[in-house]
Amino acid sequence: MKLSWSLAWIRHADNFGYSHGVLPGTIGTVAVLLTAVVLGFALHRVDRIRRLRFAAPAAAIAFFTAGVLWLAGS
Repeated sequence: MKLSWSLAWIRHADNFGYSHGVLPGTIGTVAVLLTAVVLGFALHRVDRIRRLRFAAPAAAIAFFTAGVLWLAGS
């Protein structure tokens, strides 16, 4: 199932807005994902945010979603 989804993503990459090709789109998505992970870990280290259990992961997910939508739109 995961393999077929990956193959479908590669086949239809232009439909997702990655008009520059699959490789630049994948590199951009991985870069946004790594930045979101670093953001989540950095926010988790702040004491005020650590008390709010799901604030850091929620901010990282929101950042990742916004980044991927921005990449797909450009």
